[in-house]
Amino acid sequence: MDEGEDGAVNTRDRDAEGRARSARPRDGLGRPLPYGTPGVERQPEGVVRTSAQTVREAQRLLDAGMPFHAHEVFEDAWKSGPGAAAPLWRGLAQLAVGLTHAARGNAVGGARLLRRGAAGIEGLDGRPYGVDVPGLVRWARELAGRVTDGGPAVDAAREAPRLAGGLE
Repeated sequence: MDEGEDGAVNTRDRDAEGRARSARPRDGLGRPLPYGTPGVERQPEGVVRTSAQTVREAQRLLDAGMPFHAHEVFEDAWKSGPGAAAPLWRGLAQLAVGLTHAARGNAVGGARLLRRGAAGIEGLDGRPYGVDVPGLVRWARELAGRVTDGGPAVDAAREAPRLAGGLE
């Protein structure tokens, strides 16, 4: 929070260009925590990675139970990579956000995003960048069905998919 020139307290965090950016700490699922609370290190935005680096970093975050942060890695690839790869990265970002919502207890939103992400990558040929598209589609639809049916709470780390090999 900053004090403006008129003495009023600005309760919105802004970057150097004046764009709103939340500086609040976040937990592993991306939920904002109160100021001053220790949180999980945020993913830097706008990082350009190779496809292999993207898959490796996202897998590390998924395995750590941090799908919200993995989503940000996929989003960077989606926005900075070649247009032909955008459907893959966008779909993977949606899967990561779907897992995030399911782990936060939002079954409806989680299932919706898992299905949307699966539909977005389903038609992709082969194993782009080594990503097991058919395995991820199966994983997403199975998890969406479980959360929709009121299954047990989702543990993001335990439910993390294997990007290069489907389910473990």
